[in-house]
Amino acid sequence: MLREMATRYGASPGGYAWAVLEPLGTLFVLSLAFSLLLRNPSLGESFILFYATAFLPFNMFNGIATAMTNAMMFSKALLKYPAVSWMDALLARFFLNALTMMLVSYILLVSIMWFTGTRTVVDMPPVITAFALALALAFGIGTFNCAIRGLFPVYATIWGIVTRPLMIASAALYIMEDLPKFAQDVLWYNPLVHITGLSRVGFYPIYTPDYINPVYALACALIPMVIGLLLLRQHHLAILNR
Repeated sequence: MLREMATRYGASPGGYAWAVLEPLGTLFVLSLAFSLLLRNPSLGESFILFYATAFLPFNMFNGIATAMTNAMMFSKALLKYPAVSWMDALLARFFLNALTMMLVSYILLVSIMWFTGTRTVVDMPPVITAFALALALAFGIGTFNCAIRGLFPVYATIWGIVTRPLMIASAALYIMEDLPKFAQDVLWYNPLVHITGLSRVGFYPIYTPDYINPVYALACALIPMVIGLLLLRQHHLAILNR
């Protein structure tokens, strides 16, 4: 983890400041752009809070999953030491990015609520559940992608193309109820939709969606995690020798 910290956050000016400024900049641009097009967000009155409540768990999933996808390749030289295992590389990336992004999410949400003067009482269980599911999904997808990318390097390019519109398809910019029924039925199968919706439930007491299924989101995390761990256990030497 110390090595990950030094290489990822210590190599550039600003270091950890960018971990906060990057999502803050994204939220500011989204809020400014949509405030020019719409009178009010779908929930509440603050555009930046509306987008933050869904974008931050999505961003945490995306950042951790991407970091874990490249874990084996990034630590290839270090993994030649017998004392360091492929699981060490996965867990180091997961825990460092998870702790960083949870702290960033907390700082941004508290700061946004304070600056915008939002007086809502946050219901913590849905928020905690949403972020926990985002972490589980990130670990599952990241582990699976790490194994598949190691066996088939072209997979990284394919995954990048397929997931490019993922933020739009994850209900981070809108709520599911704004879409036609057909679109809702299709997007329901995206586990991130359940996570972003559940996160918003904790910040907006009037929002009571009936499509959220945490068990489904958890299953979508556990299945690729098990497959990825089995593949890495069986083929980690072949991946490292490529």
